[in-house]
Amino acid sequence: MKTRQYVEVNGRKILLRPKVNLEIDENGYYRRQKNRFTEHFGTKLHPIEKDRYILFWSKGCAWSNRVAIVITLLGLEETIKTEVVDWSENEDLGWEFVNSPSHINAETGAQFLSELYYNTDPEYLGRTTVPAIVDYKTNTIVNNDFRFLTNYLETEFREYHMGNAPDLYPYELRKQIDDMNEWLYVNVNDAIYRTCFANSVEAYNEGYNTFFSALDALDDRLSEQRFLLGDYVMDSDIRLYSTLVRMDLNYLRHIGPSKRRLVDYKNLWEYCRELYQIPAFSSNTYFQELAAVGDKRFKFNPYYDMVVPQTDYEKIWSDPTNRCALSKRDKGIFLKEGRFS
Repeated sequence: MKTRQYVEVNGRKILLRPKVNLEIDENGYYRRQKNRFTEHFGTKLHPIEKDRYILFWSKGCAWSNRVAIVITLLGLEETIKTEVVDWSENEDLGWEFVNSPSHINAETGAQFLSELYYNTDPEYLGRTTVPAIVDYKTNTIVNNDFRFLTNYLETEFREYHMGNAPDLYPYELRKQIDDMNEWLYVNVNDAIYRTCFANSVEAYNEGYNTFFSALDALDDRLSEQRFLLGDYVMDSDIRLYSTLVRMDLNYLRHIGPSKRRLVDYKNLWEYCRELYQIPAFSSNTYFQELAAVGDKRFKFNPYYDMVVPQTDYEKIWSDPTNRCALSKRDKGIFLKEGRFS
């Protein structure tokens, strides 16, 4: 049974972050905790307005990376503030606000994300996770539902999208997008974590085989079409990119012998490079940080110190592709809002 454990830091009562291994079942399978905060926006409690919400996210976190990309693509930066968090030097304290010398977030007055979790629900026992959108007028978390948060931004904040915003979740394709997103979650986005956190051979094989079988299928799919659902970038593409951009730099260092690297998949590799070359993707992709994730647990591996700082990943990922030749309609990348055809 979980119990709350606290420590005092700078006069603040901070909830210690539970370990991920508490989410591993008796058979060694990683069973990710459910998201606690799933409120919609546009309600009486959470109206859609400027100067109210802030997104906390981490450069190394795939789940929050996708949200940062969508905010940039839709031009929501003036409506929803964003701030990067990082691990505290004491990892038991979880995510800490590091943008100022004082490590205090200006909008909420908090030093650690766990303070806002506690303020929202004093009975909460799970891990404090990102992404999290906080209402800084009430200092409460509105939503940490990484699986659907991009959809909320694409629909509920539509009135604040910039004038030429892409339609990442068009009404006519939502069933297809939802089906693809569910498949991606089970077979790609979460499968790699089920592999990394597996605590039995059976659990490891399930995650590993699921992940690489899915990549084989996706590589075949992308041999005939430019993006996952056709000619245009959709919400699903952002979800796949956020996992694959971490594959060679980070994930494969944690799972042992690998079937293939991303660069060994001709179509997936070119597909990812084309997405990276979209400014909203590249401006929210931090190769140095991706490589550093988990290094504290793997000090015997000098990869980060020796190789990453000397590698020009931006140049490698900027190598042009000719995937526009796969487009069936125009050569554009985005479907504009209100123009489905």
